[in-house]
Amino acid sequence: MQTRKLGNTDLMVGPLCFGGNVFGWTIDEEKSFEILNAFTDAGFNFIDTADVYSRWKSGIGGESETIIGKWMKQKGNRDKIILATKVGMDMGQGKTDVTKKYILKAVEDSLRRLQTDHIDLYQTHKDDLDTPVEEALEAYAQLIKEGKVRYAGCTSFNASRLNSALQTSKKLDLPLYTCFQPLYNLYDREEFEKKLEPICVENNLGVITYFSLCAGFLSGKYRSEADLSKSVRGARVKVYLNKRGYAILKGLDELSNKYKVPQSSIALAWLIARPSVTAPIASATSMEQLNALIKGTHVNLTSEDIKLLNGISSYD
Repeated sequence: MQTRKLGNTDLMVGPLCFGGNVFGWTIDEEKSFEILNAFTDAGFNFIDTADVYSRWKSGIGGESETIIGKWMKQKGNRDKIILATKVGMDMGQGKTDVTKKYILKAVEDSLRRLQTDHIDLYQTHKDDLDTPVEEALEAYAQLIKEGKVRYAGCTSFNASRLNSALQTSKKLDLPLYTCFQPLYNLYDREEFEKKLEPICVENNLGVITYFSLCAGFLSGKYRSEADLSKSVRGARVKVYLNKRGYAILKGLDELSNKYKVPQSSIALAWLIARPSVTAPIASATSMEQLNALIKGTHVNLTSEDIKLLNGISSYD
């Protein structure tokens, strides 16, 4: 498999990152192991999770990290996995917290659950505008020095705060965010392309996109409000059921027929073809879904295909 360099790091990752939010939420430990085995057996090595997965179900959190930790321990494959997790969301403290004190405590909990002595990519999960950007960066500096974290990243920052964090790192000689995780897909394009992508390109940040398939909308299985009951994530899809959303589905249907792959494969192939994107994050709860994701890494869209998809998903 052809790997990609993750920004300014020495991490080489496959063109698809598995999203671990489903572990302990929509699939149990046994099914999670089956999916993880198939994902890595296919040659992929990049897994993204967070301490808060899946607190919304259990009220506790840490379930996804715990499952991944057990799986790596069983397989003895920690050295073959590029492991990303996140910190800062409410884990019982009642608020977003990216202070140095909190991060230094939270990382120990994540390391214990993951049964590892280091995290390859540790990410600020959500920005807190009341906390100076250097707070988290100082924590990452200490963790990198201690060998507990290799690189730092962030998710969902607005352009101003992302720029501020990068400039602060340079000014104070603190670790740079080397990877950015934005909301980006065929439908949700404008914020990233207009404001965030230029910053990522200028600073050579690795980009790993979340909601890469619009919570499943780009798989083509949600085409009316009656379809929203098909999964626990269906309610999130309602916002895409509009003229632009249906036009995107029509284009995906066309290319799905052309390449003889599922619609989700085409949606991922479009992201993978974007020069600024290192690897889209996507999750699966069945082998059928996982196979569709993997097929997306083998589809080489032509310039005309990309032009078609760009046109039907245009936000101007």
